[in-house]
Amino acid sequence: MTLARRGPYAEYWAHEAAFVARTDLPLFRWRMDAYRERDARPNRVAGVERTAGVRRELRALLAAEGPMPASAVEHEANVRRGPWWGWSDVKTGLEQMFRWGEVVSAGRSGFERVYALPDQVLPVGALETAPDRHTAITELVRRAARAIGVGTRADLADHFRLRSDDTAAAITELVDRGELLPVRVEGWREQAWLHAGARVPRHVTVDAVLSPFDPVVWFRRRAERMFGFHYRIEIYTPAPKRVFGYYVLPVLQDDRLTGRVDLKSDRQRGVLRVRTAWQEPGEHLDAERLAVTLRRAAAWQGLDGIEVTDQGTAAAAVAGALGVALVPHEAADDPAAADADADDVAT
Repeated sequence: MTLARRGPYAEYWAHEAAFVARTDLPLFRWRMDAYRERDARPNRVAGVERTAGVRRELRALLAAEGPMPASAVEHEANVRRGPWWGWSDVKTGLEQMFRWGEVVSAGRSGFERVYALPDQVLPVGALETAPDRHTAITELVRRAARAIGVGTRADLADHFRLRSDDTAAAITELVDRGELLPVRVEGWREQAWLHAGARVPRHVTVDAVLSPFDPVVWFRRRAERMFGFHYRIEIYTPAPKRVFGYYVLPVLQDDRLTGRVDLKSDRQRGVLRVRTAWQEPGEHLDAERLAVTLRRAAAWQGLDGIEVTDQGTAAAAVAGALGVALVPHEAADDPAAADADADDVAT
């Protein structure tokens, strides 16, 4: 994915923090306005007023010098504090403006978001000529339906984090247009809708280790309905109560969730560490295919090797497919706090 200043993608709060087609940003103009209204409430307005002067300076600076990350702005408070990134008034002001659409993303500098005035990266006036709230939400529901194929109202609403009543109104309109078809899905209690263009493929061939933020598993209720897959990341679960691992990731093979792996990038040793590996009950985890996926993940992380610990129902099979010996699971493989290690694969 290209995250360049003029690249095809931008960042915004489309679901949670997400990458979207740059041309789709106007569909979220109504959300930008809603954030501005929220930030004007009595319990939030003090923070907005505190950064008013900084925001004026930032607008002028971006206009004069072009897109830049927060770290490029000289400010005495713009420093890192403790284990997490400290938010100075500069960063706070930029993020306020980002929520409201006064600045937009212009790619990334390393891990930092680069901020720009809208006209510096979008067609002039793109956000000012955005569709109205109802039109935009209806289009987002249409896109959600096309993406997921079939879903309940909650499924369609969650795809772009829309309100239930707004989603219901959009569903009604899309049904009237013939773009959504009311259906019943065996085993589902709720009414569902099928996108009129949805097609069932003859065969699905895919191999992936999914992020906890992947749409396949993000909406937990849907993952349970679709796959019988109960999923929770366990980073905030006390170590003795964890079942699958600290940062366990679902394994997708074809159209099934067949297992889970807890991965860690050991950058000092140049090794991708498979801290646990599990086969889902009633599923067949193809260890050879997973081995290919893990090698691809290690290469993406710039790591030279893979280790598999001896924990999990699929650990031995995965180690065998990789051609490596099992190593003992260590206390360090199950950190007790989220800040104990900053090198997890998700980062």
